[in-house]
Amino acid sequence: MTSLPAPAELLSAMPFAAGLGIELRRATAERAVGSLAWSPEVCTAGGALHGGALMALADSVGAVCAYLNLPEGAAGTSTVESKTNFLRAVTSGHVHATARPLHIGGTLIVVQTELRDDLDRLVGQTTQTQIVLRGQAG
Repeated sequence: MTSLPAPAELLSAMPFAAGLGIELRRATAERAVGSLAWSPEVCTAGGALHGGALMALADSVGAVCAYLNLPEGAAGTSTVESKTNFLRAVTSGHVHATARPLHIGGTLIVVQTELRDDLDRLVGQTTQTQIVLRGQAG
């Protein structure tokens, strides 16, 4: 049985996510969990966490979930479509992302990611489609 990469190892492969401050807490094929702390550097006017930061969190955690569901022989995965509904502003604390696969196929993997605040209120919902890359990655 092949062991799964550690969350820190997976995050190190995504320098943008690490630079943004995203933390990956759990990573299995069934569920990936990460978080992003509120900070003024990732806010829009009025002190609300920027939608782009929320989307980056969802995309990064969702990508880990997709990666851990790649079929045999696949070289990697890449987001080809992402749709986010923003449901409430985040003005403090952390946003917690939980990604789960909706569809695992040989060509496409669809992942749904919930974004919740520290009070467990739904902040946003992202559904993304990842394409399975064949051949050598990079």
